[in-house]
Amino acid sequence: MLKARFASNVSRCRTYATRRPEKPPARFPDPLQNNANATVTTLQDSKLTFIHRPPPTAPSPHSTTLDPASPLLRPATATGGPMPPFLRPSGYRPMPERLSKEDMVKLRELRLSDPNTYSRTELAKMFNCTPHFVSKIAAVPRSQRKQFAKNQETKHAAIREGWGERKATFMAIRQKRRQFW
Repeated sequence: MLKARFASNVSRCRTYATRRPEKPPARFPDPLQNNANATVTTLQDSKLTFIHRPPPTAPSPHSTTLDPASPLLRPATATGGPMPPFLRPSGYRPMPERLSKEDMVKLRELRLSDPNTYSRTELAKMFNCTPHFVSKIAAVPRSQRKQFAKNQETKHAAIREGWGERKATFMAIRQKRRQFW
């Protein structure tokens, strides 16, 4: 009455491997063995073996390695020779001159006398140097730096008060996203 169902399913099963489970390692022939032109020299004192194989073809008159125009035989270029162009336009700017000791002392005095008037960028323009250099040479005391940060934060808070609801929401989402970086 009831037929066994699995008997027909067994005949439909594949009973052989369709591929190898692993790719066999490549078996490249060793180019140094069975080479009639190779010269093998073994040192007796140590376990070193030197194998010299001549080039597979004889040098032809069309070979460029011994040609006088070959870059291998060309003499080294002089250091004062022409240089390739810079990749970035900033490379064309001349290096700023080094500040003298008197200028550094004056820079420190101006920065410490009134940090609001003589900011890093203002002093950098005055002395033709970078703002980073000004911050290294004439660092403001930590208490004043904290005061600057508080003033900056109050300015930013006043600007944030003028934002609409959408912008405030988007900025809050952006801040939250930055926390997960």
